[in-house]
Amino acid sequence: MEAYSETRPLNSIGFFCWTNAPRSRKSGYRLSGICSESLSGNRANPSGVALYTAHPDRYAEMPYRRTGRSGLKLPAISLGLWHNFGPADRTVETQRAILRRAFDLGVTHFDLANNYGPPPGAAESAFGEALKSDLAAYRDELIISTKAGYLMWPGPYGEWGSRKYLLSSLDQSLTRMGLDYVDIFYSHRPDPETPLEETMGALHSAVQQGKALYVGISNYSAEQTREAARILGELGTPLLIHQPRYSMLDRRPEDEGLLDALDELQVGSIVFSPLEQGVLTGRYLDGIPEDSRAASDSPFLSSDALTEDLVAQLRELNDIAKSRGQTLAQLALAWVLRGGRVTSALVGASSPQQIEDSVGTIANLDFDAEELARIDAVIKK
Repeated sequence: MEAYSETRPLNSIGFFCWTNAPRSRKSGYRLSGICSESLSGNRANPSGVALYTAHPDRYAEMPYRRTGRSGLKLPAISLGLWHNFGPADRTVETQRAILRRAFDLGVTHFDLANNYGPPPGAAESAFGEALKSDLAAYRDELIISTKAGYLMWPGPYGEWGSRKYLLSSLDQSLTRMGLDYVDIFYSHRPDPETPLEETMGALHSAVQQGKALYVGISNYSAEQTREAARILGELGTPLLIHQPRYSMLDRRPEDEGLLDALDELQVGSIVFSPLEQGVLTGRYLDGIPEDSRAASDSPFLSSDALTEDLVAQLRELNDIAKSRGQTLAQLALAWVLRGGRVTSALVGASSPQQIEDSVGTIANLDFDAEELARIDAVIKK
């Protein structure tokens, strides 16, 4: 899909007006003829040229998968803002370009957390500004999620899973993003000291208060997931989704029974780090580039992890990818999405081209038995 842009004139009183906007969530009426100044701030530059109009064919190619037994569908590829959306990562213009290109390609789900940055909160603030500038008219088409669980402020209520922390954090997240509600609110990690009933009760309260439409959990074990689903079910707020780490090189959700539990509970899943923090992107097939994550002493990927044996595996996987007409990254994304057990794969992007490359995965999501056997043989060496 080619990049798309459209310009429209100012109206007679000097405000830029949408003529093809989506329906308002609150009124149910189409916003045709309503000036965007009243909706989302400055939607036009001084010359009267629109900043962004979404591609009219944005839903033509992306597959959307039902999340568990809910009415919510997620794109096969979703955009995570864990990296690349702090003030030191990319320019504001690049961040906005990434988000616009993602939406043009049918990526309707944007995943955040209170601590994403750095500093914590920065990704939500950056996303909020981009939403106001470019995507506010499309809010009803977007699935926006955030999480709370990791350290955000000093003191006993600045992290983990207490009711006080979770609901306070959600309020702060909504303020940073300029939202009345998020579509999904997660408990980012289980709290070993707070009763699970309190943590799940806080998620339920977020829905009851109209601040979240659905709730999810992340980094919970299979046993913890079953208990969380039971508690939420009794409260009347179903567990929608789990967000585990899962990739070709990290198959713990399979090995530890989490995917089986999600199937049994009819709960959706969206996996993070499907490219194993960049290891499965093909960047390390011929050494460690100077501008790579592994070369920067990143806490998420060290150069020591890139052993000779691992690089040899990556090269074999890359050969399989080539035989499928894919890059290594596309192979890795298609692999986690195989068979439909995973609802969506979360990817990061440092440029519009990266999100285009990731979305290119959807051209070939099918594997035959021989391909899967070859991949397993390489991974298990």
